[in-house]
Amino acid sequence: HNLLDENEPYLLLSGYRSPKTNAMLRSRSRGVAKKSLHMRGQAADLRLASRSVSQMACAAEACRAGGVGKYYRSNFVHMDCGAVRSWRG
Repeated sequence: HNLLDENEPYLLLSGYRSPKTNAMLRSRSRGVAKKSLHMRGQAADLRLASRSVSQMACAAEACRAGGVGKYYRSNFVHMDCGAVRSWRG
């Protein structure tokens, strides 16, 4: 929020996922990791109505605190507590 100079609450699209839910999502999309950090409670897919995917991802990447995935078509950013990396989904 500070890096984006924003007070709007994040919209959490996906936080913790059970292995069963993750497997179901994997069967529907190539973009879901088999060992997703969502299943460990270490990932979130987020959206802000007032900011673009690019703006959110830039702020998240500046923190160098984990993985950042940009999902432009679905209008969300994945942020996790894993290794520092970035990708476009």
